[in-house]
Amino acid sequence: MAGRFEILKDNDEGFRFRLTAADGTVVAESPTFTHLEGVIAGINAVRENAATGLIVDRSATGRKAA
Repeated sequence: MAGRFEILKDNDEGFRFRLTAADGTVVAESPTFTHLEGVIAGINAVRENAATGLIVDRSATGRKAA
């Protein structure tokens, strides 16, 4: 089973999403978006960029991974 995006309502503050792995582990959480359209756009941006995004190590080693 693949991971999934969950859209959450933050009281009256807006919306956010989280990406969970198949076992339910939270992999990523978004900031709060004012409108539902914004959270959907955020999910789409993650989906489009995740497969092709470069990994840049900004730790002390500073190496660039593939």
